[in-house]
Amino acid sequence: MYNIKNSKELASYINYTNLNNIISEEEVKEFLEKAKKSTFNSVIVSPTYVSLAKETLKDTDIKVGSVVGFPLGFEDSETKVAEVKSLLDKGVDEIDVVVNLSYLKDKKYDLIGKKIEEIKKIMGDKTLKLTIEVKALDDAEKSAVVQVAEKAGADFIKNSTGFVAPCHIYEIVNDINIIQKYAPKIKIEIYGGIDSYKIANQVLTAGADKIASNYGYEIVKRYKELRENTQVTPKPITLTK
Repeated sequence: MYNIKNSKELASYINYTNLNNIISEEEVKEFLEKAKKSTFNSVIVSPTYVSLAKETLKDTDIKVGSVVGFPLGFEDSETKVAEVKSLLDKGVDEIDVVVNLSYLKDKKYDLIGKKIEEIKKIMGDKTLKLTIEVKALDDAEKSAVVQVAEKAGADFIKNSTGFVAPCHIYEIVNDINIIQKYAPKIKIEIYGGIDSYKIANQVLTAGADKIASNYGYEIVKRYKELRENTQVTPKPITLTK
């Protein structure tokens, strides 16, 4: 079991996510107000709401992340670079870039690597996460792309956009094992289907560095109720020789 000491530490491993494409501004504000009640590593929102998130969370330590090439990743490289620059202008701290699966299927590893290098150079010390959509890949393709990502300077590999069926915990463990074997220096973020503390703990125990979840607030709230708000009134005891 992963040794989580308290709800504050648990929240620090979570990127609280809302990439709903039909969400209203009022609903985003409600989401961000929930985020402020905890100590999440980051919130992940669509490019539309990055500026709102930065303003709402300016007095917290919560970072703001967003997405490029989302959710299919088939935009050309120039478009992705332009999206990255736009997000940086808005003050984003972390960017999830969806890999072009057509390039990957065609084994255009040099092209993928060069574009990752270009984006990372633009981003500087901001966090670059490469989303690879593991459900569309076989293990050989996963091992190839994570090696390219690590060599090119990506900070994280992320397993999913969340727009496909979530992986079973055994699939997640398999993917984490592949990443750790072939790209041992890169960090790992797991997204999709993490809706309870039990699953969050399993994923962290398996080796993930961060988890992304639409249910981050509920996970931390439930953990806090179970582990930190338990009230016990001990009964008096009599010690006898």
